[in-house]
Amino acid sequence: MTLSQLGAFVFVARLGSVKAAARALGVSEPAVSQSLAQLRRHLGDPLVTRSADRMVLTEGGRRLLGIASQIVALGAEAVAAVQPGHPARLHVVMDAGLAEYVAGPLLCLFTQRKPVDATTGVAATAEVPLLLSSRLADVALGAQTAGEGLASRPILRCRLIVVGSPRGSRDHWLVGPSGTDPASDTSRLLRLLRVQESQVRVFANQTAAWKAAAEGVGVAPATAHLVASQLRKGSLVPIETPATPLAAYWYATTLEPPNRSAVAGAFLDFLTTPAATQTMRTPDDGIPRSRFRPPVHVSIWS
Repeated sequence: MTLSQLGAFVFVARLGSVKAAARALGVSEPAVSQSLAQLRRHLGDPLVTRSADRMVLTEGGRRLLGIASQIVALGAEAVAAVQPGHPARLHVVMDAGLAEYVAGPLLCLFTQRKPVDATTGVAATAEVPLLLSSRLADVALGAQTAGEGLASRPILRCRLIVVGSPRGSRDHWLVGPSGTDPASDTSRLLRLLRVQESQVRVFANQTAAWKAAAEGVGVAPATAHLVASQLRKGSLVPIETPATPLAAYWYATTLEPPNRSAVAGAFLDFLTTPAATQTMRTPDDGIPRSRFRPPVHVSIWS
């Protein structure tokens, strides 16, 4: 019985499918299936069975889940404790849009102030509680996330608008990956406007969605300050809708203080500084060349 087997079981049990578990863990579906099969053979119990469109726990799986969750979290803590002389590790998961535009400048600025081995990845809102409780992530940035043992703090107020080409089509709605997350601000706006799923086109990233909007393919939801440069150039223009501008917040979610790592606490404090706020508002401005170090390794979780 290994940590990877227990981790696969915990994520399948919590998220309800092998596919969702593989996406959250950043591994292939066959890898999750193999680990789960090995654990089943070792314990002599199916642990999870399929019911309708999701996996449900057997009686043995229900008894194992709490213990397995603790073991996975302790395993992550053990890895962090093995080399105490090395820089602290910080893993931040984000909404896809934030990861695309804000992750690099924000974590680069943070590591100028504190010697930290910082990494970042993309996670759907529904995956955040499990990633945090399993110690596979230290901080999550994006939509407000509720859950036992979690603390969610607003870090930036922003506005969601709709943009398009001055003479482009208005028939299609163009979104980045965050548009597929039901808890995202983009999805909230689409629901308020009663946009039909058949009208929505999903792009690999937010930049591609805005580029298609500028080419007249359709209209796109946008965080106002992130799309400001395109608006100034005139390649995109604001499109009036009954629901925009829509007030929104970016939140930072962590474990509650008794269980929160010191580096996660330091990053939360950093997010309230004027420098961090300025970086989140104008990430295109970057940081001075003399202060730049490339400390951020980006790992995609979804």
